[in-house]
Amino acid sequence: MTTAPQADSETQLAAILKSLDDDKAEDVVQIDLRGKSAIGDYMVICSGRSSRQVSAIAEKLAERLKQEHGVLCRIEGKETGDWVLIDTGDVIVHVFRPEVREFYQLEKMWLPSGQTAAARV
Repeated sequence: MTTAPQADSETQLAAILKSLDDDKAEDVVQIDLRGKSAIGDYMVICSGRSSRQVSAIAEKLAERLKQEHGVLCRIEGKETGDWVLIDTGDVIVHVFRPEVREFYQLEKMWLPSGQTAAARV
C-alpha cells in the first residue's frame, strides 16, 4: 500500500480557504510568509461567532485535510474555543472568537502597515 504524497502548501491553502468558507468562518485573512519566516509558507486568520463555532471550524478543517489531502495537523486550544491554532507544517491557521482576535491583533504583527484590508479573502 502506498500513501499519497502530502499536498503542497498552495494546495493546502486552497483546501483550508474552501473549508473555512464552507463552515462560515468570518473575516478570513491570508498572509504569505514565504521568505519572511521559517514557521510556514502561509498564515490564515479567521473568526467564528462563538466558542462552539470556533471549535467546530477547527475540527472540520483538520478532518478534511486528513481525509482529502493526507495532511495531519497539530491542533491547540480546541477545548476552550477562544483561539484554536491548526498547524499543517506549511500553513498555520488561527481561528478566533472576535473579541480574542481583536485583543491579540495578529494581523498587525504579520502584515505590512496598510495591507490588512487588501489581504482579506
